[in-house]
Amino acid sequence: MIYISLFPLVLMTSLHVPLARSVAMTFKDTDPITGKTLECDNCAAGTFLRAKCTATRSSECAPCPPGSFTEIRNYIRKCLRCSVCGNNQREKTQCTAVKDTDCECKQGFYYKTSYDACLRHSECPSGQEVMTQGTAEEDTVCRLCPNGSFSSSPHTNCSRHQVCSAGTETLLRGGAWHDTVCGACIQDQGKDGASYLRQILPTFFIHQKIHFRHLRRIVRNLTPLAGHTHAAVTNGATTYDLGQRINDWVEKATPEQIRQLPAILKKSGANGASERLENKLTKIEANLKRLCVGNEVDNHIIAV
Repeated sequence: MIYISLFPLVLMTSLHVPLARSVAMTFKDTDPITGKTLECDNCAAGTFLRAKCTATRSSECAPCPPGSFTEIRNYIRKCLRCSVCGNNQREKTQCTAVKDTDCECKQGFYYKTSYDACLRHSECPSGQEVMTQGTAEEDTVCRLCPNGSFSSSPHTNCSRHQVCSAGTETLLRGGAWHDTVCGACIQDQGKDGASYLRQILPTFFIHQKIHFRHLRRIVRNLTPLAGHTHAAVTNGATTYDLGQRINDWVEKATPEQIRQLPAILKKSGANGASERLENKLTKIEANLKRLCVGNEVDNHIIAV
C-alpha cells in the first residue's frame, strides 16, 4: 500500500491537533465571553468542526463535502482535500469521507520510499537474468548469468552456450552476453572472420551501451556504405531507431564492410567499443587460421 504523502498529517498538526490526542473524544477551549475553560466534543471522522462549543451549546459538526475527508476524530475547521494519485500511480481505492485516496504503482513500476515515488522496474541487461520479478513494492532483482550461459537482451533468461557440432570448432568462446561462435575452415566458400563476427554484432551494440552522441556518429559513418543520407537516418532518431539502423546495416553488409566496423567506431568516438570489437575479430580470425593450417597439414598427410 502506498501512502501518497504526509500532507494530511502535517496539515492536522499545523491546525493544532496534537497526534497524541488524535483519538481523544474532547478538546479544551476558552469561552470567548466568560473566559472560562471549556471541554468540547471532538467531531467524528468524516466531519469537521463548523462551530466551537460554548457554555450553552455543544460543538457543531458538519459532514465533509465531496472530495474531502477526515480519518480521525478532530476539531479542524475544514476537511482535508482528497489526494490525487501521482505520476506512474493508479487509484486503488477511491477517497471517502473517512479515508483518503489509496494509490498504488502502475504495472511495471514499484514504490521507492526514499524518493516517495513510483519508479519503473529495472531491466536486467544483457549478461544477466531476472532472479526476482519486480512487484508494486520492490524492484526487479537481477543476477549475472552463471558460467557457461549467456543472455543476449534485457528480456531473455540465461541460456547455455552451444556446443559446436561435429565438423566445427570454437572460433570465439561464449561470454555472458553472447553465445559461442562455431565454425570451420571453409575459405574456398569465401567465409572469413568478419562473416562469423556478424553473429554477435546486434548483441554487441546492445551490451556496450554506447553513448547516444557516439551512436549517432556511428550511424552517420555507416550510411555512406548503406546508400542513405545522414539526415535521413539521424534527424529525430531515438536510441532504438539508431540500433535498428545498425542492425539493418549488419544484415546487409559485406564481410569487408564489417571488417571496417572497429575503425568506424573509433572514428565515431567509441574507442572502448572499437577496441573490444577488434579483439573479438582478432580471436575469431586467429582460431580460423589455426583450423585452416591444421586442415592443410591433414590434407598433406592424406595425400602422401
